[in-house]
This record gives sequence, structure tokens and C-alpha cells, in this order.
Amino acid sequence: MCGIVGVVGHHPVSQTVYDALSMLQHRGQDAAGIATCFADRFYLHKGNGLITDVFDGASMARLLGDMGIGHVRYPTAGCASVAEAQPFYVNSPHGIVFAHNGNLTNVSEIIGSLFKTDLRHLNTTSDSEVMLNVFAHGLARRGMVNPHPFDVFAAVEEVHRRCKGGYAVIAMIAGVGMVAFRDLHGIRPLVFGTRAAGEATDYMLASESVALQVAGFELDHDLAPGEVIFIDTAGELHTHISLQARGKAPCLFEYVYLARPDSVLDGASVYQARINMGTKLAAKIRREWEHVPIDVVVPIPSTSRVAAQEMANCLRLPYRDALVRNRYVGRTFIMPGQAQRKQSIRRKLNPIPGAFRGKNVLLVDDSIVRGTTIREIVAMVREQGARCVYVASAAPPVRFPNVYGIDMPARSELVANGKTVRELAADIGADELIFQDLQDLRDAVTEASPGLTSFDCSVFDGEYVTGDITAEYLATLEQQRNDAARHTEDVRSYINRNLSAQL
Repeated sequence: MCGIVGVVGHHPVSQTVYDALSMLQHRGQDAAGIATCFADRFYLHKGNGLITDVFDGASMARLLGDMGIGHVRYPTAGCASVAEAQPFYVNSPHGIVFAHNGNLTNVSEIIGSLFKTDLRHLNTTSDSEVMLNVFAHGLARRGMVNPHPFDVFAAVEEVHRRCKGGYAVIAMIAGVGMVAFRDLHGIRPLVFGTRAAGEATDYMLASESVALQVAGFELDHDLAPGEVIFIDTAGELHTHISLQARGKAPCLFEYVYLARPDSVLDGASVYQARINMGTKLAAKIRREWEHVPIDVVVPIPSTSRVAAQEMANCLRLPYRDALVRNRYVGRTFIMPGQAQRKQSIRRKLNPIPGAFRGKNVLLVDDSIVRGTTIREIVAMVREQGARCVYVASAAPPVRFPNVYGIDMPARSELVANGKTVRELAADIGADELIFQDLQDLRDAVTEASPGLTSFDCSVFDGEYVTGDITAEYLATLEQQRNDAARHTEDVRSYINRNLSAQL
């Protein structure tokens, strides 16, 4: 879950790219980068932190050109080095910079062929760099000094043939143009928009439609599975849809948590989808919780607010924003370590004094993944004098790893893994716990976009749409995750020990 953006304009684009990234900051807080192109030369600046930490007036002034791409990174498996910040760059062929959102599921087999057959070198552990080199090799094989659009499309076809998983990509090729493409199932989101520039047209591609809006671009469409958009240096638009493309199956978790409520993804308003989630969960509560006396509905800010408000309306109960969010603490779900997530929860949320005393409180969360956040919040609400604490989740239990770019690779980290709902309620300290049904969640999004009927629901049902995920693969992924986590903790402990010694 990273955020990517690309702009082809008729004036300098660095500020436009920056503004678009600011609307995608929720998708990644670990690192940020922008690359622009002027006179066939790339200008690149990137670093760790939020975009406000990485960029200043001087660095922005050096980003010259009327074509540019940007990236905000969210870390997985403890990777947080500047070397893995994007965009990535290779100098052959032509020179390519590359921004990627998603995850490849067959990296190990690709790496072997990159070294032995393609004779290409990798400098990081990022699958994004792997994909960049696959694309670069595919373009080099065409052997064209001045590639035609079908040469670019052929290079993307090679990516689709060799790379499995979920991905959305935006890249620039020096002297050639900008190319963007989406995986064969449309798992990770990518939208395309236009803006009038006199008699000409500016173009933007981004992870979410909100990035278009801030710069005055109109949403044209979401890229279809396997679709490629290529904009050459003359500003001509070329499109292609891969014959390898499958049925559209976007990630269902985008609508639950990842995307902003003011985005529209694959024709579905995220805001409307979350209203629908609240309506359906309220109906389930009426059916199954007649015995539960609820005095007040309280959302766990901020992703669950829309669903919680609709639930309160449907149940005819008071709604209160009684947990106040500190906006200067990032989203705990996408923080790089469990210890950091836990430390941040009480700094992130603070209860309004007296709002819970003597009440039967229904806490509404968008989902329950690791359980760290909800466990701390239930304890916090009890400390404030609540009589009973009930919890409702707008999504089903997350019981399976995600392998397509969301930081849920280890089943052992998922609090719902191997537990019944009653056992899970006891684990998080709730008096009662209820989850959205998976079919209701699917229907909530389909009702917001009737043409959208298939989804990747793998975190809920364990069915992976790419069809290549085995139990052995998941076991290996979990071991790698555990090894990476241990390595990160060892490095952190080493640094802390040395700092203490110096002090």
C-alpha cells in the first residue's frame, strides 16, 4: 500500500506532483520521492519521512521539467532504508525512473533469471526494483533507439508474463515518455485524469481520484486490468489492454481502510461504500444483538466514522466522537513495528473525560487486524468508567495474510487467526464482539458501483485471485517476515545500546 502519481503537462509539474502526493500521504508515511524530466535528463529527490520532511523550497526548485512522477512509501517487513525509497532509477535502456504500488509473489524466481539470463544487477531487496529491471530488459530487447508505442507495450507485456501479484506502476523513459499500467486482475488501484491546458491537454495518473481533484484534473477512468497508458514526449496518448488480462478483482480492503472516503475507485464512491457497510452491520446487530443494551455509538477515528454514523442512525442511538485523534501521529496500521504501533496508540487517541462513565458503549472499528489498537482502546474506555464495552467491526475477521502489497504477511500476527468470535472478544477485552459478514461487505461496494461484482477478498477468505499462492509460499513468507522483524529489532537494540553508552 504505497501511493503513486504521474503528471505530463505543459508547464513545470513538480508542485503538482507534490500536491497530489499530499493527498496520498495516508498510503505511506515512511519515505517519499519525486522525479522529473527536463531535456531528457532526470532530476530526483527522495528520502525517509513525510513529504513535508523530505521536500523544501530548495529541493523543489531543483525538480525541473514538465513531466514527473512521485511516490510515498509504506514499509513492509522492517525495510526502512533510504535506498529503498522510490522512485527507482536505471540508466539502460534510455534511462528509466519507476514508481510501484503493490507486491510481487514470485520474486525469488525472477531474481534468478535477472542475474543469469538478463545480466542485470539489483541493489536493494525491493520487489519494485525487480519489476523495474524486468521492464527495462523487455524494452532493451526491442533494440530501438526511438521506441514506438508498441515497443513500450511489448515491454509491459513481458512484465505481465514474468511478474505475478498485485501492482500499479508509473514510469518515465527519458526521451520517450511516461507509461503506466495495472496488474492483470486490477488488484491495486490506478486512475487516469485530464486537465485542459489551453488547446492542449495535461494528464495525470494516481493511486486515488483525490490526487486528481487537488490539481484540477477530471477523473477519466480507472485503468482496466492489464491496461497500459503511454504518453509520448509530444503529448500524444496511446492505450493498450493486455490479452493476458483477467476479470477485474480489486482489493476489497481498499474500501474498508486504505482509501480516503472522498476517493472513487473502480466507479465506487468509498464514502458511499462505507455508508452501506454501516447500514448492513446495523441490520446484523438488530438481528443478533437484541439482548445487548447500547447507550452510545463511538467510532474509532477516523476510518470508521462514516460507517459508525450510519449505524447510529439506523439503530436510533446517540453518536459521539468521544475519542479525539491527535492528527500528528500517523496511521498505526502502517507503522513498521508492533512495538511502535503500541506506543503510538495512546498518543494517537485520547478519550473525552466523562463521555463514557456509566454507559454501555458500542465502539465501531473499520477492521481488526493485529488487535493492538482495539485492545488498548477497550482498556482505555473501561478506565474512563464505561459499564460495558461492545465492539463492532465494519469488516469480517482478518484471518489470512495479504500477499499483494498490504502489510499482513504473517498469519501469526493476525489476532483473529485460529480464534472464534467469543475467544477473540475475550482476547481484546470486549463484552461482546460482532463482525460484518463477507457477503454484506461485498454487497456494500457493489451497491456503490453496480458493475463491480468481483473482489480480492483473500485477507478474509484465504482465496487468492492470482491462483499461485500455496501453503508453502505463505509459510516461507511468514518465516522471512519473522527473520526481518528480528533483524530490525537487533539493529534497533544495537543502536540504542551504543547511544546509551555515548551518553
